[in-house]
Amino acid sequence: MTQSLVMPDAAPPRRRGRLQLLLILMVVIGPMLLASAMYHWSFWVPEGRSYHGALLGNGQGLADLGVQGTQQEAIWQLLVTVPAECGEECQQMVYVARQIHIGLGREAGRANHALASAALPEGYAAKLEREYPQLRRYGLDPDAYGKATQGLDGVQLWIVDPHGNLVLRYDATANGKQILNDLRHLLKLSNIG
Repeated sequence: MTQSLVMPDAAPPRRRGRLQLLLILMVVIGPMLLASAMYHWSFWVPEGRSYHGALLGNGQGLADLGVQGTQQEAIWQLLVTVPAECGEECQQMVYVARQIHIGLGREAGRANHALASAALPEGYAAKLEREYPQLRRYGLDPDAYGKATQGLDGVQLWIVDPHGNLVLRYDATANGKQILNDLRHLLKLSNIG
């Protein structure tokens, strides 16, 4: 009699064990399958974002942009570009870039600011040397810049990572405080630079 009682009880634990194994596999593999499906078919993708500029994830670098004469340091960079002569909008954006750099406070050593332009108006180069001693200046190839920035006109401000990759782009109407917040956020998340 004890043997017949043991046999019927042996089957349910085996089924229960298989069910537990399937549940464990679903808990581990299920989220990966769901995430892959979300990426592949683009559903349930969040619309919100925490940055204010145009995010660039295409692997473009300074050379692709047509910036000439750069010496890549392992720090973040606020780069102002203008394909023509640096006019009033450009000069304002150079000022904003310097203010953002100053606004980083103790993190200012992890970044610099630069200007890449095809030409500078008379007297402005001397003003830059006098009033913006930390500003880096580079040449800009207008043809390469035009190909890389198809459809973008006027002054642009770029956040460049320590590897020389373009991360975020802002136009001349961008708010300096928002750019500063974006750069602070990048510095906080970054272990490089």
